[in-house]
Amino acid sequence: MTQSRDFDDKDGGAPKAPPTRRQPAPQRDVDRLEREAAALRENLRRRKDQARARAKPSAD
Repeated sequence: MTQSRDFDDKDGGAPKAPPTRRQPAPQRDVDRLEREAAALRENLRRRKDQARARAKPSAD
């Protein structure tokens, strides 16, 4: 029986992990993530403002 080259006999036939070298993210991904982060920050700020307004008794 032949051994697949994805398996290594030394560690009991466990599959080898592919080499992981970090590639720089494409600029479009960076731009998308920056837009998402900005939207999340704005959403958080808005929710904090709403929570403060609910917690504070109205001054009417």
